[in-house]
Amino acid sequence: MSIEARKYGAVNLAQGMPDFPAPEAIKEAACRAIRDDINQYAITWGSANLREAIADHAAWHLGMQVDPEQEITVTCGSTEAMIVALLSLVNPGDEVILTQPYYENYWPDCIIAGAEPRFVPIRPPHWSFDFDELAAAFNDRTKAIVLCNPNNPTGTVFSREELEHVARLCREWDVIAITDEIYEHILYDGRRHCCIAALDGMRERSVTVSGMSKTFGVTGWRVGTIIAPPRMTWAFRQMHDFISIGAAAPLQEAGAVAYRLPRSYFEGLSSAYQARRDRFCAPLLEIGFDFEPPQGAYYVMADFSSFVGDRPDDESFARHLVREVGVATVPGSSFFRDKELGRHLIRFCFCKQDETLDAAIARLRTLRALV
Repeated sequence: MSIEARKYGAVNLAQGMPDFPAPEAIKEAACRAIRDDINQYAITWGSANLREAIADHAAWHLGMQVDPEQEITVTCGSTEAMIVALLSLVNPGDEVILTQPYYENYWPDCIIAGAEPRFVPIRPPHWSFDFDELAAAFNDRTKAIVLCNPNNPTGTVFSREELEHVARLCREWDVIAITDEIYEHILYDGRRHCCIAALDGMRERSVTVSGMSKTFGVTGWRVGTIIAPPRMTWAFRQMHDFISIGAAAPLQEAGAVAYRLPRSYFEGLSSAYQARRDRFCAPLLEIGFDFEPPQGAYYVMADFSSFVGDRPDDESFARHLVREVGVATVPGSSFFRDKELGRHLIRFCFCKQDETLDAAIARLRTLRALV
């Protein structure tokens, strides 16, 4: 869709990358590291300076005391972190539980690792679990459950109650919880991030994936993180070394500065994104899209049925939007194994400048709802 956006001169609300600058302090830190000749390999599992900064951040943000020497691995983005975790933990024939919809990479990651994905739906309008369906997915072959929280693509934030329910099932069935928490600082309406690894009995069976991309607006830097107990970290570091050797050394030094930014930076991040959410979502609802405003992350999964009637086709509608209306989105079915469940949905991202969002809304106002 980004290629389509460039081809047709569309406003790109498809790919989740900001169009505004990263913080000056971390850009300057990266430049300084390059000038200081920090241009050779860092320790494969991450520079000591960055791992110590990640541990400091985990202490105040996640409420966890993490050993930077034995429990942290730095990867080439959270995408590599997820495949490293699955390749390290999963044996052929093991089952891995995924929500549906899911971030597009999770299902292929499972297949590459030899796992059999088992899908559990989360349903609109609140994109929440049916606890009975979730419990029914666990069995003796279940090795792990993968959760994205806050969630891409739905924007839901799993509550502590929901995570406690997942934790109870993980303890009961001896299952590992792999959580993608890359949007951990982007929550709205006063919500607080809850890390499943911090819940009772979960530290030894949790893998917490995150990274710099979303919190610091540097999606192209590809610096990811894994926090896990030592026995898993030992395996992750070997697998990561085989896959990519290590993340960029000067950007790791900038990461150490980033994770030590004043807490006011992280608090301001949620406020700034909430303002973008409100600026974008209110007119989007007025135009005729149907959705619950997201609780976190920076995506809107919107029902577009009012524009096409009772036979929606998300791919055709997304093509129409990018080519005729001038706004790029992602077809909803790309987030579902059962494609028909997403045929009436498209995903917008709003990690953009006000001018970009306003331009998109102006173009979308040319749509006419049928009802």
